[in-house]
Amino acid sequence: MMNRIITRIGAAVVTVTVFLFAVFLIADYSFGSYLVCMFLPLGYIMTAVGFQQESDKGRRVAANVGVIFSAIYAVLILLVYFAQTTSVRLDGLNDQAAQILDYRKGGLLFNYDLLGYGMMALSTFFIGLSIKPQTKADKWLKALLMIHGVFFISCFVMPMTGMFTKMANGNSGNGGTIALVIWCAYFLPIGILSFLHFGKKKQ
Repeated sequence: MMNRIITRIGAAVVTVTVFLFAVFLIADYSFGSYLVCMFLPLGYIMTAVGFQQESDKGRRVAANVGVIFSAIYAVLILLVYFAQTTSVRLDGLNDQAAQILDYRKGGLLFNYDLLGYGMMALSTFFIGLSIKPQTKADKWLKALLMIHGVFFISCFVMPMTGMFTKMANGNSGNGGTIALVIWCAYFLPIGILSFLHFGKKKQ
């Protein structure tokens, strides 16, 4: 019973935070979007461990790898957004420090954010591998998780090209925000389907 409660809470946190992230992006409320992004990895770890717990022996390695990548993702994302809501927002950084620390400048922490979501993409891919679908909804969930793994390539490679830095510095209009809203629309069903999945499973 406790396993079921924790995994459902995790999936609910994922669903709610992704939805709120999209709302705050559209509303151009940076603090809100940064804040909810710190809760998303916590919910995602709870969800990933839930899939690991129910995986059979033949798929346990994939599940374990997925959980480890989820932890790496969480560490990177918490560091990035805790910095945005504390040091960047409160300390009045000089230009050089802001270029490195301010997410909106497309500097080091922006690239760490992308690396973090690259790790999340790898995690979803391996978690997807670990799922043995029993229903049509589970088949959709497995497919969405594994396809999401493709995002690792762009998150890992594109920062090396400088393209995302230009987007962060405002050279692409609202392109960055639109891309993130599209990602939210893609990931939201993963949270919902995970919540439904854990609701019908005996943990």
